[in-house]
Amino acid sequence: MIGATRTFRSEVDADGVATFTLDRPERINSLTFEVYAELRDTFRWLGEGGPEVRAIVLRGEGPKGFCSGGDQHDIIAELFARDMPGLLEFTRMTGALIQAIRASRPPVVAALHGVVCGAGAVMAAACDIRIGAPDTRFAFLFPKVGLSGADMGAAYLLPRLVGLAHATEILMTGDWVDAERAERIGLLHRVVPADALRGEADAFARRLAKGPAFALAMTKKMLAYEGHVDFDTAIEAEAQAQAICMQHPDFREAHEAWKEKRPPRYR
Repeated sequence: MIGATRTFRSEVDADGVATFTLDRPERINSLTFEVYAELRDTFRWLGEGGPEVRAIVLRGEGPKGFCSGGDQHDIIAELFARDMPGLLEFTRMTGALIQAIRASRPPVVAALHGVVCGAGAVMAAACDIRIGAPDTRFAFLFPKVGLSGADMGAAYLLPRLVGLAHATEILMTGDWVDAERAERIGLLHRVVPADALRGEADAFARRLAKGPAFALAMTKKMLAYEGHVDFDTAIEAEAQAQAICMQHPDFREAHEAWKEKRPPRYR
């Protein structure tokens, strides 16, 4: 599937880093029904095993931004013609994309610049690491168009990233959040010069790709799981997760590499 995608560009390098590039720069990489569906299916495939992909970079083509959300021409007009079951089919599909990003086995690094709004902002929030250029600006703009700020999982993800107070303001106003504030409140992990953005995101993904893939996938799974359980349940879940990791060959490989004073060669 990687490299054969039709609605966005995809490639995998020798280190196992896959790069997914939203490629509609003339529309600020807005999403169509087809883009939503193919992104969902690709991330689901990776969640189920997929190829030897160890990390993912998600980026947008063109100077204007990462993603401007759902396409006003290709999506909105059709939604007005749908009944409730038809609308629910669409909203469940968009939510399924976010679920698939969160459930993908490889960690996902978002390289963000310019406009990051609507569905694009929720996609970015679903990624594990977010690196932005100075011109990055987020807007969960759903209230600006008469919709709930709680869309595609935004009301679940955003409070966990920036806290309930910031999330409430952002999701109720739909106002823009610039890169400086986004970094300060935790919506961006870091801001780098625009000409260094792609290299920084690639380098971070490559660092993850060289790490223990099984253990990183377990970490991602536990971060998601422990967000909604009590502390005692979390402690027991981590005990079981760590015991499972101790049975994986990567644990012994790390020890052997330490003894032999060499870099580990993880599976």
